[in-house]
Amino acid sequence: MLESRYRAARALPLGAISRPAATGSGVSVRPAGAETRFSLRARFATGTAPKVAGIALDAPINTVGSDGEVWIARLGPDEWLVGGPEADADLLQGRIHEALAGLPHSLVDVSHRNVGIDVSGRQAAAVLNAGCPLDLSEAAFPPGSATRTLLGKAEIVLIRATAAPLYRVECWRSFSTYVHGFLNEAVFGAEESAAL
Repeated sequence: MLESRYRAARALPLGAISRPAATGSGVSVRPAGAETRFSLRARFATGTAPKVAGIALDAPINTVGSDGEVWIARLGPDEWLVGGPEADADLLQGRIHEALAGLPHSLVDVSHRNVGIDVSGRQAAAVLNAGCPLDLSEAAFPPGSATRTLLGKAEIVLIRATAAPLYRVECWRSFSTYVHGFLNEAVFGAEESAAL
């Protein structure tokens, strides 16, 4: 019972409020649905990387792979952020441990720490660039990209899994109100620019 309450409380820390796409910018900023997230650290010899949920761990650094429900962002030589459906938390954890059996690794559930915010729409990159110094053009940040960066004063993980103009901003829960507010202000600025 307590775990059910705990998971429900952490599912939508920003509430169910979402900003509808406005006619000017066409950008929507909304909290992502409830997900489980794991911080994975592992070492293995080149060419021997196992697959987790059908996704190879030896993808290039700063990329993300997905099987539709589970996504894995490679953030460093031996560092990954793994996300999936909240209901499958134990199953996903078991699949990861099984895939890495016999290999030195560390798997930490960070679902309580991280919050996801989805930014979508044709001006989504411009909204993110209001506080993110990265070049988010197609050439520099194509679909399948993921990286650590900053948004304003908060450290985030920025993920672009598909060709759609949809970005996931992963941040620590303690920064989520700031990041969500920052993004909404940036949408307001984009709307003002579009109106000119």
